[in-house]
Amino acid sequence: MKIFIIFKKRWVILTMIAIAAAAVLIRLGFWQLDRLQQRREFNARVLSQINQPVLTLNAQTMALDLMSMEYRTVTVSGQYDHQKQVTLINQAYRNQFGVHLLTPLRIAGTDAYILVDRGWAPAEGDAPGSWAAYDEAGIVEVTGVIRKAQPSRSLLALPTPTLLPGETIQRSWLFADIDQISAAIGLELLPVYVQQAPTPSWTGLPYRTEPDLDLTEGSHQSYALQWFTFALIVIIGYPVYVFREEQKR
Repeated sequence: MKIFIIFKKRWVILTMIAIAAAAVLIRLGFWQLDRLQQRREFNARVLSQINQPVLTLNAQTMALDLMSMEYRTVTVSGQYDHQKQVTLINQAYRNQFGVHLLTPLRIAGTDAYILVDRGWAPAEGDAPGSWAAYDEAGIVEVTGVIRKAQPSRSLLALPTPTLLPGETIQRSWLFADIDQISAAIGLELLPVYVQQAPTPSWTGLPYRTEPDLDLTEGSHQSYALQWFTFALIVIIGYPVYVFREEQKR
């Protein structure tokens, strides 16, 4: 059969390369389909939580599996412990760099604390002495979305900043790593935090922010089609090239 021409001695190395290339291209196509499925599952999980009724976090509900409720809207009342406040550094807001204030909130009627991302503040105010301007005294009611912790275990991640001279609590963090923050500030925190939502009545600092969510399917399907097309070009085009070269001999 003519197809076996590609396995002749003069073509065998090039044929092996073509087979390997086609296999890699096909694998890349299926990888993009896997990514597409993961994206769809993520979007479905997020939308299912967004569409849930608002959860009131209190002594009864804080025992629920909050880790499975990321992006669900939540409301919680309590009092802030501003003395244990920390920041997420390198945070952007409208093309300006600053920090996000992470403040422990003692949940009303309990001894439990949850971390609240109260919003963005400018970098020039990134010092505990200047944070008092943003304090909210007394009992407050916070509405926002549940967010998972961000463990800083990536080998590529920059090291978390260490204590500055005169500090007794590590105030600056690259990630909302609740376990590490809990140990640093000496408070047992719930395993999730609340990203406080913007409201029309709050126009000052810190500026509340929404989660940065992209619930589209992305370009995975088109990328998969491209990889499969490239594989088909190799599978069909290479034998055609060999046949034509053989006919010239």
